[in-house]
Amino acid sequence: MSLITTLARLEAVDTGRAQPLATVRHRHLSDRPLVFVPLTTAGEAGAPLGALVGTDRDAPRLLVVPQPRDRDLRFAFLAELADVVLPYIDSYAEDVEAAERNETDPETGKRVKVEVELCADAPQLIVPSRAGIDFVRLLGRSMRFRRTAEQDPETPHPAPPRVPLLGRWLTHYGERARVPGSSLLLALTDVLSRHWATGQSSLEDQHLGALLAWIDPPDDESGAEAALRAELQRDAKGQLVCPPAGPATDPAFDNKLLAPAIERYDRARTALAAAEDGIEADDRLGELTAAERQIRDLVASRTRPTWDAVWRGLDLLRALPEGAHATDRWTRDRWSFTGHRDRVLAGEPPQPRRDDAVTAANKLATREREQARLEAQEALDDPLVMAGRRLAGEAFAGEVTDVVMAYSEGKRPSPRPLVTVRTDDRPHLGERAKVYRSLGGKPQAAEFVGYEGNGGNGEEQGGYGEEHGGYQSGGALDDNGALVVLRVVDKMGRGKEPETGSVPEKGDLVCFTLFEHEQRGGAKLPDPEETPWTHGGPPGETEATPQLHAPDAVTEEDVL
Repeated sequence: MSLITTLARLEAVDTGRAQPLATVRHRHLSDRPLVFVPLTTAGEAGAPLGALVGTDRDAPRLLVVPQPRDRDLRFAFLAELADVVLPYIDSYAEDVEAAERNETDPETGKRVKVEVELCADAPQLIVPSRAGIDFVRLLGRSMRFRRTAEQDPETPHPAPPRVPLLGRWLTHYGERARVPGSSLLLALTDVLSRHWATGQSSLEDQHLGALLAWIDPPDDESGAEAALRAELQRDAKGQLVCPPAGPATDPAFDNKLLAPAIERYDRARTALAAAEDGIEADDRLGELTAAERQIRDLVASRTRPTWDAVWRGLDLLRALPEGAHATDRWTRDRWSFTGHRDRVLAGEPPQPRRDDAVTAANKLATREREQARLEAQEALDDPLVMAGRRLAGEAFAGEVTDVVMAYSEGKRPSPRPLVTVRTDDRPHLGERAKVYRSLGGKPQAAEFVGYEGNGGNGEEQGGYGEEHGGYQSGGALDDNGALVVLRVVDKMGRGKEPETGSVPEKGDLVCFTLFEHEQRGGAKLPDPEETPWTHGGPPGETEATPQLHAPDAVTEEDVL
């Protein structure tokens, strides 16, 4: 937790309202997101009880499993879910635009640009909390390997054909949600917590009602009072007025309302199966329909408050302007969506249960790279985030007080101007440390030369010398700040004189960072077919695997 976040939480406790952690929205929000509010039975996370799903805030689709232990009813629920989600996904799959992508030429081995299709937009899935993302991932894992009657006519309990396809898409969305900065699958509590700091713990922030109570409390209540009421207030029947933000259920709801309703449904279904004539069957069918309607009403009563809260939270986020780099991250999401669409259309098999060594290493490297890129981009987009990096000594801002033109040594001298910046920050600058500033959306690098001017005790802390291009390192912060001397090293053009605007001028306000703005790629990993035996061998090769775990053969020395 950064110092800015800590101060914001303390101020939230003092004022009774959540404090902003950002001035812009750092996640992309689709104009037509698909909101998914799941509900599961207690004690069995993989047994869905129901869900509200849809793109229209006023007309959600209610899906219910009257008896979660019934396999056929669960498959019917998943098939209904596929009927809603897959058309939404397909509506984005056909609208494409031309784009260029770097690929390796198989003949020459060089990187060349090729023109490919890129989906103009991508479907976005919104769930209330982080537990909803886990549930989406769990659904995908349980669905994508289901066998259909077309694939295996003899398989017991065949699934509808669209169920495995939905499982593949949910698995892809669940994996993409692990990539920092991705917006294909968002947990609303995480997005709200990124933009506002409350006076409660991060775990309490996962309750959507309590989180919204801190961000937008009633006029006559503080955030703490509204959050406490959202967590604990119950109606005359002892039920929570603001149910948990899915997929969990309240024990009082399970014991007092849900369990009797499911028991009534089971009795009605058993009586219908034992009916002997048509008149009796009609009566039993009416009882079964009434029991099922009661369960539907109960599920709707638990999910609708959360559904409304999700749209309320989206309204709060849309009030913030979108960050400049959020579009770039959404473009990478579009590439991810397009790539999975192409794999599905090509008839490739579903994602494996366990990644091979190369795939797992690539995923880990991608997440690490995207995390560093996200942190850098958020700081560049948002002065409030940059303030936190400045407090941590990872950036500094100030006014340019002097610019001295200098040149590199060599046959063709290049401009290397020395820029002096007066700053009140305390950056952790080491000898010849690289710093960066944004110039036209691109990072311009500079090299730390040293400090110039007087320290806080009035003694000379910097002066001319030969070790660092005319300046000595050292210096302290006084009432007027510290004078940091930098040598600009790139983004000045190819001429002998720097291009106009490429070098800061005296009086300019500048901000330099100690972290890089663009992340470099790591070392190239071997192809999956060349995976060494120490990492499991090539995919599909099973001959060596049993030998690694098989017991040693018995020899004569083992027998006494």
